[in-house]
Amino acid sequence: MEPPNTSSTANPDYDLSKPLNVDGVGLRQKLASYGDPHFSLFMRKLFIKALGYSEDALSRPIVGIVNTYSSFNPCHANIPQLLDAVKRGVQLSGGLAVDFPTISLHESFASPTSMYLRNLMSMDTEEMIRAQPVDSVVLIGGCDKTTPAQLMGGISANKPIIHLVTGPMMPGSFQGVRIGACTDCRNNWAKFRAGTLDIEDISALNEELAPTAGTCGVMGTASTMSCVLLALGLMPLSLPSATAPAVSSSRLRIAEATGAQAVALAKSQLRPQTLLSRESFLNAITVLQAIGGSTNAIVHLMAIVNRHSRLAGSITLQTIDDIGRKTPLLVDLKPSGDNYMTDFHNAGGMIALLHELKDLLHLDAMTVTGRTLGEELASIPSRSLALDSPLKSIIRPFNQPLYPFSSLIILSKGNLASAGGAVIKASASKDRSLLSHSGPAVVFSGPKDLAERIDTHDLDVTPSSVLILQNIGPVGNPGMPEAGLIPIPRRLAAKGVEDMLRISDGRMSGTASGTIILHVSPESADPESVLGIIQDGDVIAFDAERRLLHVELEEEEIKARIGKRKEMMMREGAGDAWVAGEKERGYRGLYRREVNQAEKGADFGFLTAAGPG
Repeated sequence: MEPPNTSSTANPDYDLSKPLNVDGVGLRQKLASYGDPHFSLFMRKLFIKALGYSEDALSRPIVGIVNTYSSFNPCHANIPQLLDAVKRGVQLSGGLAVDFPTISLHESFASPTSMYLRNLMSMDTEEMIRAQPVDSVVLIGGCDKTTPAQLMGGISANKPIIHLVTGPMMPGSFQGVRIGACTDCRNNWAKFRAGTLDIEDISALNEELAPTAGTCGVMGTASTMSCVLLALGLMPLSLPSATAPAVSSSRLRIAEATGAQAVALAKSQLRPQTLLSRESFLNAITVLQAIGGSTNAIVHLMAIVNRHSRLAGSITLQTIDDIGRKTPLLVDLKPSGDNYMTDFHNAGGMIALLHELKDLLHLDAMTVTGRTLGEELASIPSRSLALDSPLKSIIRPFNQPLYPFSSLIILSKGNLASAGGAVIKASASKDRSLLSHSGPAVVFSGPKDLAERIDTHDLDVTPSSVLILQNIGPVGNPGMPEAGLIPIPRRLAAKGVEDMLRISDGRMSGTASGTIILHVSPESADPESVLGIIQDGDVIAFDAERRLLHVELEEEEIKARIGKRKEMMMREGAGDAWVAGEKERGYRGLYRREVNQAEKGADFGFLTAAGPG
């Protein structure tokens, strides 16, 4: 029998006399298994050629582009334009750009909550990066849970990655006043509940609060995570990657530059578990405190760092509190301040902020460009503003902060916080006197109970009461919804009460404000939870400066209540969320069985670097 043709005119990929190197780059990697690697490559090429690719195109480094476009996701409405710009950047730099879809999450279009689906999106992202022949990956995301999910999956897959965010929306206008999603959504809804806005006004506001595509235009979770990604070194500093508006030409130029950088990454093979160091995360936390970022970022950072094989466990809630004590709040944006992301962008954005924070940063931390943060900052001077520019107040000088330190506080003392901690965004408190407060508890057993009773006339509540919402933690809801912004009872709101001390095991939107304690762990669905046994009238003591959160009950009484609760749970069986998770099918059952607590990132245990168990 004649041997196969291996002349110079034949494709060397099909030379059966030579072993096929499947550990290289491009199409040869991650071959589907048919027992014959040459045939696997032959099959792959014949099918990809159905899309019109030439052998020359297929010989280049392949840059995968994660496409999270969805008609249910207005934060990602500009992704088709971003995809075109990224592809242009890749192909101008000699690479081959191939986009592929993953799950897309939008906060308002995901039931019961987008946080419930964050881990699923991270699994989707990880497995698609692992499965497909990509030399580097551009992760395009925007809305709150998408960028954390992508980074969690990207770290676990450990292929070279670079992030591109969709960018913030522009502010709108109502009766001559600038407004924007979603701090102004919440503030104006509170006024509507209080009766100071009528139904015509709230309807008109609904038309203007989100006037363009993009993520919320304040320092909510999406904007926070954009700034955190840049501080981690996962977006290039050379263009305003974190702050440029979604609908700007600047955002498209950033996308093109990101595509070009992805080709360089494909060649350098700088992987996230090599790039990211403990110092990278310390820089990110410093920026988080300085921008007055979302409390949600704390949960996400805990999940992200615990995906890293070398760094898992090296960053804790205490790390965040320690950095907060020496980091001032410098960015005047809602909900801690008065302005919008467009103002931050126009005032110099992250470059200006990083220059202001330089003495607190670890400048030797690596970035996605292959250069250190210090080298990047040295090559990009901070832009000077005119002396009379109103933007000068947006990014404060280091010694003239908006808030002196500890914008985000970790509570770690007292019987409600000493086990797993709790979080409060002190800089977003509307009534600073509540940062040291003691009052009787008014307890709601869950969202349904809250909805049914919060506005009833016979609710025994005063402005000094402490509102407590149970069973909205990772397991209890499930999915840890953003229900921690417990509304002010309508009859108190009508009398002008704008803030009360509120406590839950859930989350709140990064766009929200108020004196609100979140992420109490262990959550109240846990049979051992102290939060779960609080009753109406129990006195709650809170002191932000002392990091104290405490229910004034004797230890014997706490043990007795926990014992009774356990007995009731055993009798009711399936009525207990902890038990129900063992019996539920599908993703919901997986979530309840595997999700860990907030201080560990509300991730699935088997997805962490430590793995199952």
